[in-house]
Amino acid sequence: MKQEALKKFIDTLQLKAYSPNTIRTYVNEFAQLLYFLEQDNVNDLKPEPLREYFLHCRNVLKLSENTIHSRINAVKFYYEQILKHNRIFIDIPRPKKRVILPNVLAISQVERLFSHLGNLKHKTMLFLAYSAGMRVSEVVNLKIRDIHSERMVINIKGAKGKKDRTAVLSSGILELLRKYYTVYKPTDWLFEGQFKDEPYSTRSLQQIFHRAKNAARILQPVTFHSLRHSYATHLHERGTDIKLIQESLGHNDIHTTMRYTHVSNLSIEKIESPFDQLNLKKD
Repeated sequence: MKQEALKKFIDTLQLKAYSPNTIRTYVNEFAQLLYFLEQDNVNDLKPEPLREYFLHCRNVLKLSENTIHSRINAVKFYYEQILKHNRIFIDIPRPKKRVILPNVLAISQVERLFSHLGNLKHKTMLFLAYSAGMRVSEVVNLKIRDIHSERMVINIKGAKGKKDRTAVLSSGILELLRKYYTVYKPTDWLFEGQFKDEPYSTRSLQQIFHRAKNAARILQPVTFHSLRHSYATHLHERGTDIKLIQESLGHNDIHTTMRYTHVSNLSIEKIESPFDQLNLKKD
């Protein structure tokens, strides 16, 4: 019965064209429930045993709020999309998510990090990512035809959530891309991997970022994705309208974009610390 349930689960995810990453996550989370049930039939569960299972995840397994949300989403998919039990999760509350602010680089840190990129291809990829707020997967999946120099835009195809979007093409980046093209002469993928018929790997590009970060002695826990966070924050600090930033990043929900207002120093820099008002002796 468990194998049959798992097969139906995978088949339905594939028929609905979920991404490979989502399928892998959902299958792993659903499999944890099947393992926990031992001999019980997953199709016969009522809300109360499911509540007990998620309490076990929280209190015994000590899973984070985000992991429990992911696990609930996977199990909910099975009961609602496959078994058509649409009301089974009404009485199962979700944990409150932690509000995690993105790690953002200062302009000076971006400059320092970029100064440690000697290879032209590496430099072009990281410069491009920051200049347009692109994810690592979006950079490596670019094709030559996606660079629209007449309109000065980058056409990003099949981004997160299977959405296409248009990003700004910096004039400085266009000049760098032309230099890169002259040297490397790519044929289809803009950034080719080891072989001409495959794109550059995301893992290799992430490693390039971390080597430059370490060389630049940046201590904050930043990743390649922090270039996207930094792009959005720096736009906000320069006074760019939040709706334009939302469109540039391809966010569905404005609240996702609003995170950058909390790390921007556009308003923080106007606050004067009360410490500076203290009349202290200077030794």
